[in-house]
Amino acid sequence: MQNLPDLEAWAIFSRVAETGSFAKAAELLGISQPTVSKAIARLEQRLGTMLLYRTTRRLSLTPTGELLRERVVDLLANAEVFESEASVLAIEPHGVIRMNAPMSFGLRYLSPLLPAFIERFPGVDVELTLTDQLIDVVAGGFDVAIRIAELDDSTLRSRRLCAVRRPLVAAPAYLERHGRPAHPRDLEHHASLTYSNMSTPDFWRFHHTASGDEYAVPVRGRIRSNNADAIVPALIAGHGLALQPEFLVWEALQRGELEHVMSDWAIADIDVHLLTPPGMLRTARVTALLDYLVEHLSHAPWAMSER
Repeated sequence: MQNLPDLEAWAIFSRVAETGSFAKAAELLGISQPTVSKAIARLEQRLGTMLLYRTTRRLSLTPTGELLRERVVDLLANAEVFESEASVLAIEPHGVIRMNAPMSFGLRYLSPLLPAFIERFPGVDVELTLTDQLIDVVAGGFDVAIRIAELDDSTLRSRRLCAVRRPLVAAPAYLERHGRPAHPRDLEHHASLTYSNMSTPDFWRFHHTASGDEYAVPVRGRIRSNNADAIVPALIAGHGLALQPEFLVWEALQRGELEHVMSDWAIADIDVHLLTPPGMLRTARVTALLDYLVEHLSHAPWAMSER
């Protein structure tokens, strides 16, 4: 039995890496702190290298510990799936889903869907974190994340939900006072309201929908924010033009509070992705949530199925 992996010790190591503390890991696992310490020592002895730097004030991962942490997360996630599938409870999704989403999208479209989801799956709880900061899905311990952005190369598993237009919009009152731009170069003489989390917040890059011509224009936002919802009041009040994802402004466009400006010029549509940690297996609860979100959001009025 000497050569079998010490799965219990690896599970303890994962909790220590997550919490940065032997005491917190012991509390989460319901075991004693000496048991945690012995498990880590056991692993380090088997591997012949240190996994953690220990000082009187804090713990930190060694390079080897950092490398192994993500692999251990995969190992334990797959083990959970195996146990779930082997149990009677696997028939019905159960357990906690830790989810991350952007603030505006989460408040407008995700949180209203959760009551019906937990009613459909009474054995599932959802822990939702909303932030406009880019998070590390694996290090943060999230099961599902919604990302509205171009994806970098990643080991994360991705499921495309839909594409979203980002029209240039303004209030009728603003256009009456300042005129209607016809070409991106005209925007240099207009006030703008800018979303600072764009890849190039100081430049708006347009392409002509017919000719394919491209044009980049510098912008200086009278109001800048890392949350696109924060721009909407000033936008409707007529203080400038803004590029906004259609899911934020489609109702205001329908009501006539905003108008789509310069519609023959556009910036690239952006995809909404459902991300999950790497690995071939997903728990039944995560699969249920992904299917539920696709069912309810992929045909929303602002959702584009094709690019």
